[in-house]
Amino acid sequence: MAYVRGEDGTRLHYQVWGPRHGEPLLLVHGLGADHRGWIMQRRALGSRYRCIAFDNRGVGSSDKPRGPYDMEVMADDALRVLEAAGHGSAHVVGVSMGGILSQVIAVRNPDRVRSLTLAATACRHLPWRRELLEEWVETAEQHGMGVFVRDNMRWLMGPRSLRRIWPLTAVLAPLVVNVPPHGFAAQARAILAMDDALADELAEVRAPTLVTVGSQDILTPRGDSQELAERIPTAELVVIRGGAHLVQAEHAGTFNRVVRAHLDAHSTGAAEPDLAATG
Repeated sequence: MAYVRGEDGTRLHYQVWGPRHGEPLLLVHGLGADHRGWIMQRRALGSRYRCIAFDNRGVGSSDKPRGPYDMEVMADDALRVLEAAGHGSAHVVGVSMGGILSQVIAVRNPDRVRSLTLAATACRHLPWRRELLEEWVETAEQHGMGVFVRDNMRWLMGPRSLRRIWPLTAVLAPLVVNVPPHGFAAQARAILAMDDALADELAEVRAPTLVTVGSQDILTPRGDSQELAERIPTAELVVIRGGAHLVQAEHAGTFNRVVRAHLDAHSTGAAEPDLAATG
């Protein structure tokens, strides 16, 4: 296993796969999920790109400090992982909370982002979603992650998928169930602590950007993605029909095809020199 430490000493676990000289692709996952959440993207994206996936602080094999967590610090964690993997810049794909972190990276460190993909995410709080996250924190801390998953899968997957692809939930649920309640709660509180100033800064993003959302996503609905696409000058919006919040797993084939087309369109075909080799 590969590890790097964040600015405050938190140990962060990451994995790398794909062609050694492929262009780097940094994968940033969402609330409660670790690197295993990209399992259905490994072949589609890793056949050409050098994929770097990591566990955000609080989940997986990364350290799980009690908090509080901060989204700016977590965005810096992602960049430290990228540097540890030997790259100064990368294509960046962020899902859900990872999409917020990816927005922070693109605004604060534009030279580090070759292209940007924002999936199932938003750029500001809505009152009902703030209340929902607060309820999630309370459920996790008082009743545990098993109860959270049981009561909230409807926010993550579409009703047809819950009926037709029930075995998939057996794969997805452990990604959340295995998260300690304090880690999940600290991540959720970090989202809640964000103000809406980031939305006004998105006009500064210059990286070619794909915004994608499932048509049945009720957690970060289409309106959130439309707002992102309107605020980012370089953005293109793609709606994946039938997808819900876990669109990268629920509709992996379509998601992979859309994301891969975006990456390929903005790939130079040349790998960046290894930072370890160039000093």
